Amino acid sequence: MATKKLTKAVIQQARSEAVAYEIRDTVISGLILKVNPSGRKVFMIDYRDNAGQRRKPVIGRFGDLTVSQARDLACTWMHQVRHGEDPTDKRREERKAATIRELCNRFIEEYSIPKNTAKTVRQNRQLIKRHVLPAIGRTKVHAVKRADIADLVARMRHTPTTANRVLCCLRKIFNLAEVWGYRPDYSNPCRHIPSYPEGGETRFITDAELIRIFAYIEKAEEEGLEHWAYTLAVRLQFAFAARMGEILTLQWDWIDFTNRRVVWPNSKTGSISKPLSEEAALLLSQAPCLDDLAGKPSPFVCPSLRDPSRPMPDGSYAKAWSRILKRAKVPHVGTHGIRHRAATDIANSGVPIKVGMQLTAHKTVSQFMRYVHAEDHIVHAAAEHVAARRSRLLRTFHRPHCDEERRYPHQMRMHALLPPSG
Repeated sequence: MATKKLTKAVIQQARSEAVAYEIRDTVISGLILKVNPSGRKVFMIDYRDNAGQRRKPVIGRFGDLTVSQARDLACTWMHQVRHGEDPTDKRREERKAATIRELCNRFIEEYSIPKNTAKTVRQNRQLIKRHVLPAIGRTKVHAVKRADIADLVARMRHTPTTANRVLCCLRKIFNLAEVWGYRPDYSNPCRHIPSYPEGGETRFITDAELIRIFAYIEKAEEEGLEHWAYTLAVRLQFAFAARMGEILTLQWDWIDFTNRRVVWPNSKTGSISKPLSEEAALLLSQAPCLDDLAGKPSPFVCPSLRDPSRPMPDGSYAKAWSRILKRAKVPHVGTHGIRHRAATDIANSGVPIKVGMQLTAHKTVSQFMRYVHAEDHIVHAAAEHVAARRSRLLRTFHRPHCDEERRYPHQMRMHALLPPSG
């Protein structure tokens, strides 16, 4: 092995041979230039690790690195070796580190599928496939920074709802990355990234509208204007303050008429249990049970009309609800408006918040309160109550009225504000 002071001229004059050869630098111990038969020239470092094993990793190609830059890297590298570190192992670990694509696959398989509903799993897969992987799929998990997530979300600002869903999904993924050891604790790059205001707040169903809705439902049931499965689903959603999916997937096996309870084994928030009220018990006890195409009783309370062995499709129920609103002459509101109205009725009934959360199956108080609307007549009554209380308070304040005070009210008030003399 030749030994020379590596300079730009020396390296340019080095000619390739049939066999690769090396030139050791005389300035930095361990820095080597390797000349390959192809003419490719690379800088290497020759050292022994803590176990005494000799290593000669490539640190860069001549042209990409100058001689000065190669010496700086060699100094840094050898400094780490002297302090017991092995940069080669670090480089190998970084190359083997998981990418965002691999992390997302593990998130779906080990977290989403066991813990989420099938619908949520599908949504997570779509969000990851369409938005996350094209942007940062090849990036190493430990290398993702907050700016990367902020840029990803900012590019979706024209679709704020989807942007918020992606941000929420990524926040959970990176929380699990800390649990699984891909990133250090408290390093979630989604922290401090705000969500976009989505707007489109669910409209509240007023008392008058509620009366018109149920008046039409009763008429439709008497005259056969709607299929009984649609009106039953609407009534049950009001009765249970339930999500649409909880009613459409409700099965007869989940209903315990003896103990007056219904258990959903796999809802949006996991397993939930709700009491069976008199209203709900009456509805369910009188509900017919359709037979499927094979002649067996349908397992679903509100089955699909085309195939009773399957639950009622979301779209069919949504269209039926829109039709009911139109015929009841009520402005349109989504099926989730039923849950908002039912949650408001629960909150205004005076039951404790914890009990109300049990009835709606909300996990947090803040989430429960998002569904509670302040009804206008209640707000007006509260305003009148406050005004009356203030009026009563002012009437209890009595001041003696004398002739001087009546004749010189301003002077008397100023005199009362002056400090005592002497």
